[in-house]
Amino acid sequence: STVQLGKHLRQISTVGNSTNILWHKCSVDKLGRQDLLQQKGCVIWITGLSGSGKSTVACALSQGLHMRGKLTYILDGDNVRHGLNRDLSFKAEDRAENIRRVGEVAKLFADAGIICIACLISPYRKDRDACRALLPDGDFIEVFMDAPLQVCEARDPKGLYKLARAGKIKGFTGIDDPYEPPVNSEIVLEQKRDNASPSNMAETVISFLEEKGYLQA
Repeated sequence: STVQLGKHLRQISTVGNSTNILWHKCSVDKLGRQDLLQQKGCVIWITGLSGSGKSTVACALSQGLHMRGKLTYILDGDNVRHGLNRDLSFKAEDRAENIRRVGEVAKLFADAGIICIACLISPYRKDRDACRALLPDGDFIEVFMDAPLQVCEARDPKGLYKLARAGKIKGFTGIDDPYEPPVNSEIVLEQKRDNASPSNMAETVISFLEEKGYLQA
């Protein structure tokens, strides 16, 4: 429905359970923010098994970009569950909602002109694709941490694989719950053995960003 506000017709909307809401525009837009920051806002979505090195590479990437004078923000799956998503469990529907919320927050960071690095297991393609669909073409950069299960389980940084094998954690990705690897991710970081350097992997992503023009306004 539309209502007359002053001289302009503005759209009053219903979105989900939110009724009578209005999108308020501001004269400072994404292009202006990007010009200020001298970079382009985007989402780098790092997906992979637990123990594949997502958070480590995210930090190395953030550090490498920081040294180049670029503003980033990391949305780490575990960290977000300490606050925004602390009401969610690891049941299938809650995992989907966890990813949806992170996708929406990442979209806001990208709109702010920030290079947002989201690192979550995000095991299902449909949930990752839904986050991709939130952003303009090219602004969602999927990075697949391609590490074999045996490498991730040998690392077991949180001791979760051991608990899952003992039956103390149910529905654990890679053990008794599936991981659906990306089919057409922008970047694949292969780790056939436990000797891949996080800084080298981060540089691969930075080179991609440079090539695509994200490190300039």
